[in-house]
Amino acid sequence: MSAAAPASPQDPVNAVALSAVWLRRRPLSLLAAAALLSLVALAGCQKSGAQTAPAGGAKPAAPVTVGVVTLATQTVGLSTELPGRVAAPVVAEIRPQVRGLIRSRNFVEGGTVKAGQVLYEIEPDSYRVALASAQASVDRAQATLEAARLTAQRRAELMKVEAVSQQDLQDAQVAVKQAEADLASAKATRDSAQLNLSRTQVTSPIGGRVDVSSVTPGALVTADQATVLTTVRQTDPVQVDISQSSAELLRLKRDFATGKLQKVGAEDARIRLVLEDGSVYPLPGKLRMAGVSVNTTTGAVTLRAQFPNPQGDLMPGMYVRAQLETGSVPEGLQVPQQALSRDSRGAASVLVVDAAGVVERRAVTVNRAYGNAWLVSGGLKAGERVIVEGSQKVKAGDTVQVHPVGTGGTGAPAANGAAPATAAASAASR
Repeated sequence: MSAAAPASPQDPVNAVALSAVWLRRRPLSLLAAAALLSLVALAGCQKSGAQTAPAGGAKPAAPVTVGVVTLATQTVGLSTELPGRVAAPVVAEIRPQVRGLIRSRNFVEGGTVKAGQVLYEIEPDSYRVALASAQASVDRAQATLEAARLTAQRRAELMKVEAVSQQDLQDAQVAVKQAEADLASAKATRDSAQLNLSRTQVTSPIGGRVDVSSVTPGALVTADQATVLTTVRQTDPVQVDISQSSAELLRLKRDFATGKLQKVGAEDARIRLVLEDGSVYPLPGKLRMAGVSVNTTTGAVTLRAQFPNPQGDLMPGMYVRAQLETGSVPEGLQVPQQALSRDSRGAASVLVVDAAGVVERRAVTVNRAYGNAWLVSGGLKAGERVIVEGSQKVKAGDTVQVHPVGTGGTGAPAANGAAPATAAASAASR
């Protein structure tokens, strides 16, 4: 019977068992047995070490990659959006100045009329008769004056030869003066009749858009009646009355005094309108005046701007939102809005990556929104890198790899930013 060979070192358990059987069957010296058992134990250790080596020698995880923006300073122009109401700069209420029946209406309701255009015609026949009578009185007074003058001349000649008395000459001269006064009175009556006749044609004193008519042909109207016949409004250009908070004016004045804002020149100020449907009116306007008192009910100051309106899109009474250019921040820092977070108390902070790639949480102070960014007034400086992508994967103290997303300070101005308006700036500087 042949002797069994030792088990393979790859199976140490079976090798130990077979070795024990083999030793019982073939006696060996004590030294040989010890060597054989050492070989079996070494094989088992190598197997165990081979199984546990990968876990103990694993490589550490690579740093998280985050997207950052590098902050840069630039001059930031600000704007604000305020409520406003369109108004006509000139409004004419059309009323009759003489009594009579409306003969005709000579305009299209809602259309455009010119200054001096006839809107209504009142029956003129009675006024023509009155004018003819007044003219006849003028002619009679003129004739009376001529006769009085001839009489006074004859008596003056007779007085030279003492053919008449001094009293007769004086009476003739007084008669001339009376005739002159009568002629002046007759002419005034004639002019009044002429004026009344001209008022039978009711004209528009201004050019603009005409409203609906309250009367039709055949209606009886009277002089200075309370009911207007129609209304004409000047609509090109139009004015927009804007309400600006007095508190904003005070803050603006402080910002100018401390140098936080630079004033935009009034000649450079432009105002845009957002209409009720959300569309932007294409033509810009200009500030014309700012109120000098505060409304005690609303606490606001009225700003007035003027806009061209060639197509008539802006109608008096329309509600609009005015976007006004404001003072500028000379060295503004902008942080994308997604980079900023707030704690339960509302304190703002961002994650900053230093030169060694270590993340740091930094408390910041923000003033106002500017497009898709925040305008930062404290806590950051130009050249620092702020995390905008992957901030939820890291925390303060972590080492990260960065890839640039963009450069800070590229935000677009927001229409609803909290900046004070140029109009308000002008008012605050006064």
